[in-house]
Amino acid sequence: MKIRNISIYAVMVSLLMAGCHKKENQHAENIPDIEVTTPVVDSIVLHKTYPGYLNAGTMVDVVGEVSGRLLSSNFRSGDYVKQGQVLYTIDATTYRQALERAEASLRTANAQYAYAAKQYAALQKAIAVDAVSKMEVLQAKSNMDQYAAQVESAKSSVATAKTSLDKCVVRAPISGYITNGRLDPGAYVNGEGSPVALATIYDNSSLTVAFSIEDSQYELMVGQGGISKEIYRKVPLKFEKSLPHAYFTDLYFEAPDVERSTGTLLLKGKLKNEYNELKDGMYCTVNLPYGSEPQAILVRDASIGTDQLGKYMYVVNDSNKVVYTHIEVGDIYQDSMRLVTKGLKPNDRYVTAALLKVRNGMKINPKMVR
Repeated sequence: MKIRNISIYAVMVSLLMAGCHKKENQHAENIPDIEVTTPVVDSIVLHKTYPGYLNAGTMVDVVGEVSGRLLSSNFRSGDYVKQGQVLYTIDATTYRQALERAEASLRTANAQYAYAAKQYAALQKAIAVDAVSKMEVLQAKSNMDQYAAQVESAKSSVATAKTSLDKCVVRAPISGYITNGRLDPGAYVNGEGSPVALATIYDNSSLTVAFSIEDSQYELMVGQGGISKEIYRKVPLKFEKSLPHAYFTDLYFEAPDVERSTGTLLLKGKLKNEYNELKDGMYCTVNLPYGSEPQAILVRDASIGTDQLGKYMYVVNDSNKVVYTHIEVGDIYQDSMRLVTKGLKPNDRYVTAALLKVRNGMKINPKMVR
């Protein structure tokens, strides 16, 4: 009987130990594998992002400066036109007739002057033998001078008439891309009193970017030596959609005053448009450098969460437990990394992704990734 009891006891102990091992295995299986990594520590240039807009280097209106019926429009909207290219023609009948009248007046004035000059020369010879009076000679000289003045006036009228006639052919004042024409052939251009804008040409070969910064940021720039320093050459620009080429601007202008209503200062930079990808009016962001951080702590931006308290990360402690950690952050770096200014140490392990799968105090099986 005693042997039987011992056997039953042994069986029960075996079953109990097997159950414990099973629970331990199940518990181990419930610990998830979570990817973690450590921050990147690097020396970086600090940037602050500002919204900006591009402006064409040169923008000129094509204007009609004479009055008449518009006869032709010799371009398509959006065309690249060259300086001097004929864009419009305006009915020149009135101006051609005006030139003919001016040229006729000039011929008359020349003839009158020629006659007066000969008469004056003859009287000068006659006075030498006392054949005429000095008064007659002076009168002849006055007549000649008067006709000479009429000749000059007639020449000016001819030049003015030629200029007006030439303006009946409207040419491109600069090379660039032209907008829609504001008037169609057949419309009347009343440009003699005040020039009429017919289209606009944009020279986009070079552009400027304009943006405004806070006065406090300007003070930081002054500490760096102002916009003439090398740090403000090749300032990076970003666009809403990635373009095939990277673009940078050189700062060259700062407004002489701070806008009091906003507390901001206008800055401008120049850039080349070698690939004709940029247009006047495009929106961009300017990554303005303002200092450097020799031991910057950088983490993956996707690993940062946001709640009512601000920014946070899940850090993994020495016991492989997840710790909710509040952090303070700076600017984005190289598109995917974020500067952490407070709350994280260089050797801390943090959860890189799957933020919704972990919680504070949860035990995990960390898998280090790079």
